[in-house]
Amino acid sequence: MSATSSAHTNQTGLKRIVSASMAGTVVEWYDFFLYASAAALVFGTQFFPQTGNALDGIIAGFVTYAVGFVARPLGGIVFGQIGDRLGRKFTLQLTIIMIGVATVLMGCLPTIHQIGYWAPALLVILRFIQGLALGGEWGGAVLLVAEHSPNESRGFWSSWPQAAVPLGNLLATVVLFIMRSTLSQEAFLAWGWRVAFWLSAVVVVVGYMIRKHVQEAPIFEQAKAEVEQTKSISYGVGEVIKKYPRGILTAMGLRFAENILYYIVVSFSIVYLGTLKVDTAAILGLLAIAHVCHFIFVPIVGYFADKVGRKPLYIAGAVLGATWGFFAFPMFDTKEPIVILLAIIIGLAFHALMYAGQPAIMAEMFPTRMRYSGVSLGYQVTSIVAGSLAPIIATTILKNTGGYFGINMYLLAACVITLIAALTMRETKGKSLHEVDAEERAAREGDAVTA
Repeated sequence: MSATSSAHTNQTGLKRIVSASMAGTVVEWYDFFLYASAAALVFGTQFFPQTGNALDGIIAGFVTYAVGFVARPLGGIVFGQIGDRLGRKFTLQLTIIMIGVATVLMGCLPTIHQIGYWAPALLVILRFIQGLALGGEWGGAVLLVAEHSPNESRGFWSSWPQAAVPLGNLLATVVLFIMRSTLSQEAFLAWGWRVAFWLSAVVVVVGYMIRKHVQEAPIFEQAKAEVEQTKSISYGVGEVIKKYPRGILTAMGLRFAENILYYIVVSFSIVYLGTLKVDTAAILGLLAIAHVCHFIFVPIVGYFADKVGRKPLYIAGAVLGATWGFFAFPMFDTKEPIVILLAIIIGLAFHALMYAGQPAIMAEMFPTRMRYSGVSLGYQVTSIVAGSLAPIIATTILKNTGGYFGINMYLLAACVITLIAALTMRETKGKSLHEVDAEERAAREGDAVTA
């Protein structure tokens, strides 16, 4: 590490922190993505009334899926405040327990055929709890790593918690794949899917124990002490909105197309391929392979974000992402497994160009005392109008038009918004988080003098 590095942790200690962050993130995104796959495969028939059109039940499942996204900004606000005040570690331990309990209970729910409309109502409540916990988890996981990382390699190290997301999705996909491949359709719908939800209890315990032994970053402890000594400064969402509106809006813009692209590639693709009568088990198997590739792509892009900068890679991701639907859906139409797999992998490669650098970019936007609130707000609020709606909008377009042109235009428009954000954001490659804090302190002191 260089003398100018802001890292306070040796290489071994940093790897331990990355492992702890990833372990919990895998668990929490396993639970969250498990719901996404179940919404496409199970919930439409088991928790919602049948209308005669299979897509109606899937849309209803995705609507409850969207509830988790609506809850995420609230979770970001609540746990961002807690994380900035009490610490990243405490918040991460709390959120992993919440999401694990909610997921296990989902696996215990009776269906609409057994308790009527109480079934979807209880499903929505548990989904809200999932989203609430996940809204607080992401910011803590990435900041725990980013605040321990050297300035010159923050993009690489903080991309690893991002890489844990496809691992969580992979785990969910593999479990469902095994259940779907080894059970009959009737057995899978009756109880097989529930096993995947119950397994959450095992991985939650493992993730919690690993996270229990990590330490807060020294820069956080310093900022916390400063706030406690200086009563005129504070934490929280209100503070970050007042002081850093540009940072929040930029983060939201950067997140928009990335989030939409991801859920069209990994969630809506299940629906689209299902309409082509591609075997469900085959789809899940292809997605599992694609998630492995995505896991590999993310830290590679994180590495290059430290070498060439955050901005060029993000711009490339937005431009390439706009093209994906125009060639991917015709590739899906071939029904050839290798061609379908290639289309999904390319989509996730484009996504990684935007996704990998987000923790470093957003951490470098906000000072330590309000960083958890800032990154959580910018990241999670966008999910309401981006990822939560993407499968619903895409499925509705497919239902109403019978084709994918409208979906391509939707993705194109989203990428234009993100491209504008990427073009206007500041390049922060190699910037010290202490420097970010110093700039905020100087601005605060300047305001005090002016007043």
